[in-house]
Amino acid sequence: MEFWIKAAQLLLSLSILVVLHEFGHFIPARLFKTRVEKFYLFFNPWFSIFKRKVGETEWGIGWLPLGGYVKIAGMIDESMDKEQLAKPAEEWEFRSKKAWQRLIIMVGGVVVNLIVGVLIYILVVFAYGEEKIPPTELKAGVSIHPYLQKYGLKSGDNILAINGEFVTNINDINKEIMLRGGRELSVLHANGSKEIITLPEDIDYELFENGAMSIVNLRSSTTTVDSVLEDSPAFEAGLLKGDRIVKINAKPVKYFDEIQLEFYNSRSKKAKVEIIRNDKLFIVEPDVKEDGTIGFMPNSKVDSLIDHSAIKTINYGFGESIGKGMSKGVETLSDYISQFKFVFTEKGATSIGGFGAIGSMFPPKWDWKAFWLNTAFLSIVLAFMNILPIPALDGGHVVFLLYEIITGKEAPQKVLEYAQYVGLFLLLGLLLYANGNDIFRWLFGA
Repeated sequence: MEFWIKAAQLLLSLSILVVLHEFGHFIPARLFKTRVEKFYLFFNPWFSIFKRKVGETEWGIGWLPLGGYVKIAGMIDESMDKEQLAKPAEEWEFRSKKAWQRLIIMVGGVVVNLIVGVLIYILVVFAYGEEKIPPTELKAGVSIHPYLQKYGLKSGDNILAINGEFVTNINDINKEIMLRGGRELSVLHANGSKEIITLPEDIDYELFENGAMSIVNLRSSTTTVDSVLEDSPAFEAGLLKGDRIVKINAKPVKYFDEIQLEFYNSRSKKAKVEIIRNDKLFIVEPDVKEDGTIGFMPNSKVDSLIDHSAIKTINYGFGESIGKGMSKGVETLSDYISQFKFVFTEKGATSIGGFGAIGSMFPPKWDWKAFWLNTAFLSIVLAFMNILPIPALDGGHVVFLLYEIITGKEAPQKVLEYAQYVGLFLLLGLLLYANGNDIFRWLFGA
């Protein structure tokens, strides 16, 4: 059931974004009196689930949920309609319009996705408020990934400032270090002492390569297993939902971060785990993976967080929500562009995911706030990805149009055709690779 709930959220989210993106092309095309022959949600090779012609445009729903398209007359696109292009240009065709008009038509989808993303953030902030966890409200400090103990940081510490700027929300610490160049940390240790800790310049790549991207979280008092991943070391060792972990390698554990630390220190080895099950003591000995995990999820109820009272929801009026939503949109785009650097690493290339990875962003239970936040994020990501200068994407068309505007010469039709073929080949290869990674991780638990 959880799979289908996630799948339904993903399908609805992408459907909304694809339709709005294509309207971003459709509306300026019609404003410039350009004929739009087809408007489709999803692709329709061989047949359509639904289609109906209204005026000059065929509206439809395809059966292949990999996106959508508008077929604009007189344009070299994925339809590769060479027969139409071989005829003299008609006044209602894309190719007969001025270069600046064609440019507006092509960037329309990207602009709409950016506007939609920001608008959703504004409405979410207005409807649900903004969650903040100020470090000054924490009594138990934060949970810190065990990898950072080599730099003098450990769970129970509190990070008060980064690069001289006071931290107002601990949820921002991960982004500040991984994406925004935060290196100088003002740390309050559990024993009450204060220290300035300077992290290496390449700490972002170091943390990424070692699977330590989740740097800081609220500390949790739960040691109870909520779920076990199939075919994981925990599953193979016999760990069950409801088991309470009391010791690892003979060391008592009280907090979940202590469990993480003990498993991390036992990585690539067996760990002796003592559990309480139905008031009886059992021992399981899972193999710990290289990243210090064994494949289980803890009970994650809010009241299990030691400082759950520090979680504050700040509500704003509509005017304030506009500013907050716009800032959230800009930060989302900036952070996404920043994290693109990891794609060009060995681990980053193997971490690329397809629809399975996107679907995993959504919660297993329908949550409208999470749905709209994920939809806003995906809208901004789609805008960025579509404007990349890759043939077959909007950005590829924009490159040729800018060339025409600057030089006063149109790119040869053959060049546009070959570029479209290359772009389609690249996109199909990326699609197969990304979704292949999803299948590989699902099959082998990687």
